[in-house]
Amino acid sequence: MLKRSFHIALFALAICELKPLSSKAQVVLPNILGNGMVLQRNRPVPIWGTAAAGEKVTVKFGKQLKTTVAGADGNWKVLLSAMPASAKGESLIITGTNKITLTDVLVGEVWLCSGQSNMQYEMRKNSKVARPDTSTAASPIDELERAHNPAIRIFLVDRKRQVKPDSTHSGWSIAQDSALRNFSAVGYFFAKKLQQELKVPVGVISSAVSGSRIEPWIDTTAYDKEPYFKTIKVPADHGKFYYSMIKTLAPYAIKGVLWYQGESNVGETTSYIYKMKALMESWRKVFQNAAMPFYYVQLAPFLNSQDKKFTTETLPEFREAQEQVLKIPNTGMIITTDLNDNVKNIHPPFKWEVGRRLALVALGKTYASKAEYLGPVFSNMKVDRDQAILSFTHLGGGLISQDGKPLTHFTIAGADNKFVPANVMIKDNQLLLSAPSVKKPVAVRFAWDEAAQPNFYNKAGLPAAPFRTDNPLNFNPNN
Repeated sequence: MLKRSFHIALFALAICELKPLSSKAQVVLPNILGNGMVLQRNRPVPIWGTAAAGEKVTVKFGKQLKTTVAGADGNWKVLLSAMPASAKGESLIITGTNKITLTDVLVGEVWLCSGQSNMQYEMRKNSKVARPDTSTAASPIDELERAHNPAIRIFLVDRKRQVKPDSTHSGWSIAQDSALRNFSAVGYFFAKKLQQELKVPVGVISSAVSGSRIEPWIDTTAYDKEPYFKTIKVPADHGKFYYSMIKTLAPYAIKGVLWYQGESNVGETTSYIYKMKALMESWRKVFQNAAMPFYYVQLAPFLNSQDKKFTTETLPEFREAQEQVLKIPNTGMIITTDLNDNVKNIHPPFKWEVGRRLALVALGKTYASKAEYLGPVFSNMKVDRDQAILSFTHLGGGLISQDGKPLTHFTIAGADNKFVPANVMIKDNQLLLSAPSVKKPVAVRFAWDEAAQPNFYNKAGLPAAPFRTDNPLNFNPNN
């Protein structure tokens, strides 16, 4: 409780730095409002800040003119009416005792990306990735040298600077040069794909911390509303990043959230599911959007068992927990079993493909694209004598072996629960599995090993999601 109060007090102190100290105080804006920003299209857009108590504040953007009066606490806010996308920059003018002009403001799509080091992973690191044999002159490794699309804007959250006012209003940048060097590679490649497909400006906010667990990103009060945590102890650092790096952004209008985290929570199952639920609920609340999309990355292959407290099944069990989170509405998850060229590296390359796959999910689930956005997902199993017959969703034009060889990393078990390698055949977009020693199949597992890099895909070129038919988890988001 003392730790929680400490973090809340820090946030309150930070907010005080934005508040006026006298009746002559000037209008002050939060850092997230700045030159070159992207405002979310097709929904009301909050513009807010502080001023002297009772001070009249006007906000002008395009043909809109909104007026309000700062409250007794100095806070003020207006809502710009919903606007269509606009790639032509305009000035947003805020007037009180003083006048602030924010230039080159666009209207388009805005996404927030967060998590730990694999989300923070900067474009400068992307430029140093070992070049794949398939690279061409247009390799994504060289993207930093080419990037200069003014329709893609980026904002990098700095924990220390975020809580202090910036009189230059310079946090937003075009995704190029030095600003892009230090920006999330996943976030940038997501924005690039989205902008290419939607043909509107895209703004991406990156707020990530290397090595962070999920708990510091959650509003401390969110645990009080979740019955699961009445008997489960929450680590002491909860709320640390939420108050300084998420709440300080709100209520900026965003379309959705991208989340790449979990490496520091591997070893958990059910508890992580409920922490993800608490995270989503607290973020949806603070951004005032109960249906806000939340798309995340299932962890890539990695030898967690190098640590003796883990086994080769610890990572698959954690992935299974990540999969259960999909039961929460407006969520999506991408698979990355094929995106690590060294399973001893917890920071795999190919961030361009992680960003692209997240964009595919957003395009399919948020923007109604008809293109396939996932690889095969296990649906159900039937047993016919000595065969297990598996059905899938997200067929993407058909089930295939990516390399043309027999499908790998499938195991099958009978009543004795001894899993053995399975022979697998694709027939009519189903999988037929059998093994000589299994006369009556009871369960099947796929990619149930931390290092598994299977060859099971759909024709859309997307890998299948790991699973086990004997999944013990049964998460109900309504309980």
